[in-house]
Amino acid sequence: MNPIVEALRAHGDRIAVVTDTQQVSYSTLADLVSQASTALGPERRLVLLEARNDLPTLVHYLGALAGGHVSMPVPAGGDHREILRTYSPDTVIDAAGIHHRRAHSTHRLHDDLALLMSTSGSTGSPKLVRLSHTNLASNAAAIAEYLGISETDRAATTLPMSYCYGLSVVNSHLLRGAALILTDRSVVDDEFWDLFTRHRATTFAGVPHTFELLDRIGFDSMDLPHLRYITQAGGQMAPDRVRRFAALGERRGWQLFVMYGATEATARIAYLPPELALSHPETIGRAIPGGSLSIRPGAAWPDGTGELIYRGANVMLGYAQQPEDLALGASVEELRTGDIARCGPDGLYQIIGRSSRFVKLFGLRIDLDRLQAALADRGVTVLCTDDGDTLAVAAVDAGGATASDVQQLTAIAAGVPAGAVRAVLVAELPRLVSGKPDYAAVRTLAAEPPFSDGSDLREMFADVLHLPAESIDRDASFVDLGGNSLSYVAMSVRLERALGRLPKDWHRMALRELEYSCTPRPRRRATVETSVALRAAAIVLIVGSHAELFALWGGAHVLLGVAGYNFGRFCLTPVPRLTRLRHLRNTMAWIAVPSIAWVAIALILTDDYHASNLLLANKFLGPHDSMTAGRLWFVEVLFWILVALTAVCALPGADRWERRRPFAFAAAFLALGLVLRYDLPGFGLGRDAWFTVLAFWFFAAGWAAAKATATWQRVIVTLVLVVGLHGYFNNSGRETLVLAGFALLIWLPALRCPAVVATGCGILAEASLYIYLTHYQIYPLFGDHRVIGVLAALIAGVALTYVVNAARKYVASVAAGSGHGYGLRSWCALVTRRFSIRKRRRPCDADSELWTAGRR
Repeated sequence: MNPIVEALRAHGDRIAVVTDTQQVSYSTLADLVSQASTALGPERRLVLLEARNDLPTLVHYLGALAGGHVSMPVPAGGDHREILRTYSPDTVIDAAGIHHRRAHSTHRLHDDLALLMSTSGSTGSPKLVRLSHTNLASNAAAIAEYLGISETDRAATTLPMSYCYGLSVVNSHLLRGAALILTDRSVVDDEFWDLFTRHRATTFAGVPHTFELLDRIGFDSMDLPHLRYITQAGGQMAPDRVRRFAALGERRGWQLFVMYGATEATARIAYLPPELALSHPETIGRAIPGGSLSIRPGAAWPDGTGELIYRGANVMLGYAQQPEDLALGASVEELRTGDIARCGPDGLYQIIGRSSRFVKLFGLRIDLDRLQAALADRGVTVLCTDDGDTLAVAAVDAGGATASDVQQLTAIAAGVPAGAVRAVLVAELPRLVSGKPDYAAVRTLAAEPPFSDGSDLREMFADVLHLPAESIDRDASFVDLGGNSLSYVAMSVRLERALGRLPKDWHRMALRELEYSCTPRPRRRATVETSVALRAAAIVLIVGSHAELFALWGGAHVLLGVAGYNFGRFCLTPVPRLTRLRHLRNTMAWIAVPSIAWVAIALILTDDYHASNLLLANKFLGPHDSMTAGRLWFVEVLFWILVALTAVCALPGADRWERRRPFAFAAAFLALGLVLRYDLPGFGLGRDAWFTVLAFWFFAAGWAAAKATATWQRVIVTLVLVVGLHGYFNNSGRETLVLAGFALLIWLPALRCPAVVATGCGILAEASLYIYLTHYQIYPLFGDHRVIGVLAALIAGVALTYVVNAARKYVASVAAGSGHGYGLRSWCALVTRRFSIRKRRRPCDADSELWTAGRR
């Protein structure tokens, strides 16, 4: 009897596999594996297996093992021409089934050889790792031991079976009689979590990018009662994120296992016990059961450090680079990892660098020499190296491709996001005196931002955000660094001036990615974001209309839509729920503090306001028949909308729904806003008494516009606005103006205009909150000189903005120097540096100027 088939059959009727449509017991799986083994034939064959996370792939993989065949799992749908050309497998298995390419094998296969795995990610190298049955069995047993896998566990597949980490999940769970929940769905898909919870999954595996996705979907608030542990490997994860997920697991009753491995060791080499993740998140832990780690010193490394060496039964037989190598037995006794490490007094190992020309990014091990050759085949002469978590590339400037072109081409060839590549064009590739490539020079060159005027984008960010330049992490984005809507306006204008154009969603791009995504193109014409232009235009309309210079009403309601638009873009960013709530709290403070401060000043100098305005509650507390009821209505409306939405976001269920279905969530609130707008039966709302509630639908429309990523979604929001605005003001001109503003916001992300106009828009938009707050007291000073009064109000708001920004910058510099600060901005700076820069949590856009002028 076949030992693999009998080992499966020994688990009887226990569930072995769960998919979307079926459940398969171990006894049934054993029968299917036996049939697959028979179909492959009695003669040993070299089998290329296009792997998916489905039952046929699992059955064929186990059938090949059971029949003594040698399989090569590869990603389904990939380009396997070089593998096919180099090794000429006897059999290919794809979604259509088994295809024998010849009646008899043409290969000499060593008796111990069981599996061939690629080590080089997507660069297409035919260099493969030769793994034996002993390698697979020993590593599966070691993993099952330190994870404590039992027959009651159920593992959901989050990684492909063509990847050694994903395959190790399969092997270790089947060894212990546990169940596999097979799916190719991502952790961002609702269907994945429906499957996960419906079948009581106890574990899943992730690479660092998986954990970034978990942050985006509100994993910290998910109800997963059966989750027992999570594993992480495929590259080093930031210590702060390790610590945060370990703490989350401690609170929610599951464990985090951080692991270190290599395909050459059949997947796992070391693991960090969960109880040490909080105190030692920067380490890889200790060797797996049955293995040992050691440090081999080298002259180039300080005492106590050296290359990490691993010994164990799971170490590969050796590499294969040609078919003849498949006949070889074990050619290595130890694994030289190529990683430079040190061992602490507690016996825990820490990786501090790499010595080889392989790098691991996004779970892919990339052969840099192979990558250079692949780019050369595409006509681009380059030197490639790594710089931590990115690829640094220097390319010869041949007069055609730009740095952005090289960045994109390299990203495609390596199979990584463009943001993980920094490219620079050079006249000649840097070389050492010996003539060898100077990779250190490549890192230095690629670290220089490509601005033709020599400006440093980090300095620009530091100036706008009032942060020390040295504290700005180039792997952080604008929102990571604490940017809000006021600083967003200032930054977008300055950035457009420097780059010549603004990349889409630049505020979410890492600073490093932003630097290399654009080549500066100085132009006489410029681009201004529509939301910025609308703010600038609306504040002019508001002040002019209030001063009776003209009568163009509706700007306030457009700005309420812009407020919702920026709420959707900035406040609902992919950060943990508690972080969102902290940011929303700061958002409300950004709106309330300057408003209350100005009201307090005005109360002393004028009789324009009432004490209820200090509470931003005049609409609720009255008096309702005074001018105070209309002057600050927007601040009150916005503030209480944010209070209500903060309460909603505090609900775990609502938080999860918003992350999974952002447009549907916003559309639901837009529908609620329409119900309130029409005062439908059952709500009993009076339009005059509940103006704050009635105006909510403008905010919700802007929010839905921000989340509308498809054309049909934008069409829906536009139609809702057309219907909702009809008759709202009983003034067709005002309704047309508001609809035009929303239409621009929905359909036209940016406007081309002369550079001087773009600059003016930026200045007015940045100052719009202070213009709005102060203009009621400024323009009356000039009596019938209305033009002068309007200009004075605009200038006064701009000047006050400049003074406040200067004060904030000064306070921030004091806070940076002393570790203490006073006032809202310094608190924001310190919170940003503590949470956003170090922990990469994304703050929301306070939309501090989510304000506007009153409806008359």
